[in-house]
Amino acid sequence: MKRKIASFVTCAVVLAGSTAWAQDPRVELSGTAGGTFSDGVNVGAIDDSPLRVDPKDAFSWGARIGFNLTPNVEIGGLFSLQATDLEASGLVNRSLPQDIYNYHGYLAYNFGDSDASARPYLLGGLGATQYGSLQTDAGEVGGETQFSTTWAAGVKIFPGSNFGIRLEARWTPTYIKTDPAGYWCDPYWGCYSVGEAEYSNQYELSGGIILRF
Repeated sequence: MKRKIASFVTCAVVLAGSTAWAQDPRVELSGTAGGTFSDGVNVGAIDDSPLRVDPKDAFSWGARIGFNLTPNVEIGGLFSLQATDLEASGLVNRSLPQDIYNYHGYLAYNFGDSDASARPYLLGGLGATQYGSLQTDAGEVGGETQFSTTWAAGVKIFPGSNFGIRLEARWTPTYIKTDPAGYWCDPYWGCYSVGEAEYSNQYELSGGIILRF
């Protein structure tokens, strides 16, 4: 008899927990806006003077959708756009308008209970960064798309059950190229050249709204 009662209580607890989770919001839609601080890469040198291209710091905005697999684990996709100028420095100093797009799938972990009024979170994602085309005196120069990752930390604040505010800091390093960095020699395998990867970085500080249902 005691075993039957214990089994009944256990099933009731599991069912209650499942019912409560089933009633929690499963989808979050967000819009964000903020500022992005960017840096570029070296593209060569003339007479020991380095040549660089760097996106200017500029306003950025984005949107994302997240799906809560559990009360704490979230997967989703995000998009962001930075409307900026690409600056060339070195032999010639010039800037040209350019749009930078980010497309990433992500996995996030939300701390605390699902009904908490404030939920810190960590986010990591994989995807691509697209550098838009440039309009030059010689005509249009096509853009380029490169693999990138994105990493973020932030907090979600929920004054209501279906509406919230997002505050976030996000870093997006984008692989651009690999420069020769010399040779490495092994007594068994011989010598071969090694390279040093160069990344263009975007550091975004943003805020936005969340709708969840």
